[in-house]
Amino acid sequence: MTEQVAVRMRLTRVGSTKNPIYRIVVVDSRTRRDGRAIETVGHYNPRTEPSSIDIDADKAKAWLAKGAQPSRTVKRLLAIKGIDK
Repeated sequence: MTEQVAVRMRLTRVGSTKNPIYRIVVVDSRTRRDGRAIETVGHYNPRTEPSSIDIDADKAKAWLAKGAQPSRTVKRLLAIKGIDK
């Protein structure tokens, strides 16, 4: 029997101190926040005005179709960019 791994889309922080920049990544749900990612889907910078959101729509839709569950924040960012299941 193969074990089914829960896959999530969530943010991982890559910015410096007091300058948060995030990657939108696909990870195993058991990994820590900045742990190893399966794939990077996009970037999010909340410090620019307006916030810059760069998401590869094809990759995001493919992972959502495979059953990846987005975190609350990632779900909001996907909605802003018009990407949904």
